[in-house]
Amino acid sequence: MSHQQRNSGYAPALRGYSTDPRMMQPQPQRQSMHSPQQRQSIHQRPPPGSYNMENMARPRPPPHRQSTQHPLPPTPGQPRAYRRNTVSRSRSLSRPERQRPKQGMFRTPSQQRRMIGSGRPGPAGATMMHHYQRPRMNPNQPMSNRLQQQLQQQKLQQQQEALLNQPTMDPRQQKKLEQLEEEEKPELTLCYIILLLCAALGFITYGLTATLCPNRETNLAYSAMVNGVRLPMWRSDVRVLGRVYDLDDMKHFFSSKGLNFTNDYENMDISSIFNGDTTGACTSYDSGSPTTLGDCTLYSPYGGSIKQSDGQCFSINELKQYNSKGYLAYNWEDLRPNGVDSLGDTDLVVLGDSVLNLTKYLNGNNDFYGTKVRTALQSSRGNDASYSLLFTPEGKDARHCLLARYSVGIMEVDTGGCIASQMIMTIMLVVIIAMIVVRYSMALLFQWVIASKLVKPGGRSNWLAWRSIKGGNDDPANHVPGPYNNYVMNNNYARGSSTSIGSGISSRGTPLSEQSSAVELGGPQTDIVSTELYTCMLVTCYSEGEDGLRTTMDSLALTTYSKKHKVFFVICDGLITGAGETKSTPDIVIDMMDLDPTMKDPSPSSYLAIADGEKQLNMAKVYAGHYKGVPCITIVKCGTEEEKNAPKAGNRGKRDSQLILMSFFQRVLFNDRLSELDYEIFWKMTWLMKGVTPDKFELVLMVDADTKVLPDALTYMVAAMANDITIMGLCGETRIANKRASWVTAIQVFEYYISHHYAKAFESLFGIVTCLPGCFSMYRIKSPKNGAWVPILANPDIILEYNQNVVTTLHEKNLLLLGEDRFLSTLMLRTFPKRQMMFVPQARCKTVVPDEFKVLLSQRRRWINSTVHNLMELVLVSDLCGIACLSMQFSVFIDLIGTLVLPAAICMTIYLIVNTAISSNPQWQSLALLIAILGLPAVLIAITTFKFVYVMWMLIYIIALPIWNFILPLYSFWHFDDFSWGATRVVAGEKKDKGHGDADGKFDSSRLVMKKWEDWEAERTGQRFNKNKLSLKTPLDPPLAFDGLVNNNQPGMRKSGIVTPSTPGSFGMIFNDRKMYGSSPSLGVSNNAPSPSPISPGHP
Repeated sequence: MSHQQRNSGYAPALRGYSTDPRMMQPQPQRQSMHSPQQRQSIHQRPPPGSYNMENMARPRPPPHRQSTQHPLPPTPGQPRAYRRNTVSRSRSLSRPERQRPKQGMFRTPSQQRRMIGSGRPGPAGATMMHHYQRPRMNPNQPMSNRLQQQLQQQKLQQQQEALLNQPTMDPRQQKKLEQLEEEEKPELTLCYIILLLCAALGFITYGLTATLCPNRETNLAYSAMVNGVRLPMWRSDVRVLGRVYDLDDMKHFFSSKGLNFTNDYENMDISSIFNGDTTGACTSYDSGSPTTLGDCTLYSPYGGSIKQSDGQCFSINELKQYNSKGYLAYNWEDLRPNGVDSLGDTDLVVLGDSVLNLTKYLNGNNDFYGTKVRTALQSSRGNDASYSLLFTPEGKDARHCLLARYSVGIMEVDTGGCIASQMIMTIMLVVIIAMIVVRYSMALLFQWVIASKLVKPGGRSNWLAWRSIKGGNDDPANHVPGPYNNYVMNNNYARGSSTSIGSGISSRGTPLSEQSSAVELGGPQTDIVSTELYTCMLVTCYSEGEDGLRTTMDSLALTTYSKKHKVFFVICDGLITGAGETKSTPDIVIDMMDLDPTMKDPSPSSYLAIADGEKQLNMAKVYAGHYKGVPCITIVKCGTEEEKNAPKAGNRGKRDSQLILMSFFQRVLFNDRLSELDYEIFWKMTWLMKGVTPDKFELVLMVDADTKVLPDALTYMVAAMANDITIMGLCGETRIANKRASWVTAIQVFEYYISHHYAKAFESLFGIVTCLPGCFSMYRIKSPKNGAWVPILANPDIILEYNQNVVTTLHEKNLLLLGEDRFLSTLMLRTFPKRQMMFVPQARCKTVVPDEFKVLLSQRRRWINSTVHNLMELVLVSDLCGIACLSMQFSVFIDLIGTLVLPAAICMTIYLIVNTAISSNPQWQSLALLIAILGLPAVLIAITTFKFVYVMWMLIYIIALPIWNFILPLYSFWHFDDFSWGATRVVAGEKKDKGHGDADGKFDSSRLVMKKWEDWEAERTGQRFNKNKLSLKTPLDPPLAFDGLVNNNQPGMRKSGIVTPSTPGSFGMIFNDRKMYGSSPSLGVSNNAPSPSPISPGHP
């Protein structure tokens, strides 16, 4: 039987198929020898009350979703054990494998018997009617290599089967094994990698220059420009063979030799009394008399001389005990004072990188080195004689002796290594400053031009909306939503609760006269998109007190957005009592609600939770009522009977709370089977909304229970979503409510500001905000496209990867246990790389930040570690916009490296500041980079918000940089294996956060009941619903899959009550709230088209 819905690419939407890998059961191989009666019995549907996890039959999932594990069949008479299908990773740690491994050709005898009994062909030509017989072999014939491999493989398989059948390991051995595994610390490997990166940064910053240019001795210039004339510089120091020494050091040296060295020798070259030949290079030239060394006498310019009693020169090695100030550096102007065309004006010659003064040699009559050498040197005066001497053997031999006798300094030139070092440092400086300037410029462009257009009618246009245009947002047809599922409701839903306000008709069925005006939506603003979309406001609670909860719910209830199109969805994560509280968090929330008398004591409902072992089954109560006139659904996770007396009964974590909502909308949209909790939410939510079924909700606002949302924030966020269908998630600006509570809160003010107005503003220019904060963000449940729906947050791929109940590796734990909000953003970007995640600065909220350092340390440990691991995942996504170094992938990579090397960077910054303060030659390039990094935020503040008070907060933040960039990262990196929430959320009576418990017991899948909506409805109301329903229509589905018989009384309407795409005229009145680009309410409706009949509340 073929399913046309398979062409859409949303295989999990098929009926009877659940996307949860824990709800999959291994199916037997389909046989080809069933009789018609047997086939009929196989496909016979069980009675409505018998749907559970044991007896449901489902179609085989697609190949890319099938597990690579092959579970063994259960032993006869033994109850079926629950087997968890783990998702393998391929490209990244969160993507399932696309292929299944092929079975080997060699099988064990037990496998062959099962295979032959089932009628499948055996190996090597065996048929289903004949037993496979191994060919006989001569005992004296040697065994072939292939047969040896097969026997080894058979022996290995037998050992594996024996290992699987052996009894359970002793608890003491199990504990010892766990201790051995604990010794293999993967976090140490990450710390080593971080240490290596920090060392690499230090080497590039300081070690590269020392390696390429090791001789960084300061040279002293021989001359300087004075009034436009180059004159030799006067110094009190003395010179010995080109090196400059302090005069006092030379006085001490000569006094130790019994000689009187006075100030008369200031600014003199005293090389005549020193012997620079330490290698014997001049021995062959000093055999006669006179020698190349001279008379070893130092003559004073004012008369008199100095000479040793024995007439010998001092060895140059005797001056090693004194520190030289450097070499005397000459320029080419010193060798050619009258220009390059006038050579020979001086007796200075360049040999290698040294400068020789040949006045004494050329004026003498002794040719110590031969005529050829004398001629070469005399013709090279004022020039480089290196090549002239190399042409003759005499010149090659005389080079070292010439350097030892006549050196007076060096040429002021840089070596190749020094030049390369300067080029590398300059290029790095230019690249880094360019990146900073470009990012700030793009952030300013977003603030000035794009941000205001996000919520205005028409939105962005031209090149500012290139990603939206590429996604089809400029086509009005893409804004036409698809049909809804045909959930036929009775009249009790249409009447709704007695205190509910608003109509039960869908927002797209609201007549124009009943639509809320712009003033109603956003107060005095009239330039905001007035489209109303049903929005669910998710508030996750754990251990918050009454003040925080009331602040959050009051702010959401009093937002200017229409009360007819929003509903509270409060989830209390277990029966938790916060530290210092007298009542538990669920009791606080329930007491705040206006409950209907019939809804005050609901019975617990089962659902599949994120846990291991028996905790996979959890129970929750659904309370339905109102909070200040807004419909409110409160879910209290109370746990099973087995954990009734546990300290944190029902607690499964924030990700489990989010998945309750996400999985609920996925099953509703795909018309899948509902759990008991899903159905409780469904009918109570529909009852509160007076007949508006949950499949009409398109947006979900996720808010933490300590956040205060400003009145117009929700209006701005919905307007941005309605304006651009390519936006799948967005966030607003989060500000700090307790700025002046302590120094801990004061150092966080500017950090919150710059993370939004710089980082998120830059990312929003490309539509790729890498992290939507969990305290205040909005996601799109489904997106309209060309008269159809595209599931976004309710996408099975996202829920499948976000719904991993067993995490074992360090990487997975940091993703799913610490940074679930950031990982959800990563999943959205990886699943939909062509859609956008935006920052809407007009939407603001205030939150309470930690006011104690230990709480801040615990919070940032979770945030930093989850950031590192999420960036590792996101850097592998190659579908992000851009190319090479001009791509968001490269920007994510830079952010990842920058986060890892923060400790080394702050240490080098402090060293640079100290070195600049005490050094006479500061590193101007590094100082310029530091000023650019620290100074540009002040410029951003000055030209964006005009709130100069943030400059004061910036100064406080800069003073606290060692805390942000050294203490917090080092603490986080060393605690990579700490997956607790620490001191952020404190529970009364709990000394240390132990997470959500270990895996205890086995999950009994028979206690989890899953039924179709009509079966649940029939069981509750006693009425049977015999109707044809459609799964979620997607843009990839063929049109024939949605064509049906049209009712003659309702043109363009199917018998099931669902509008088909072939009748666009009927969309005019139903979807008139999606008026965009100044179009008329009846988008695409012909003037001659008949007006459609009113749609009942139960028919979308």
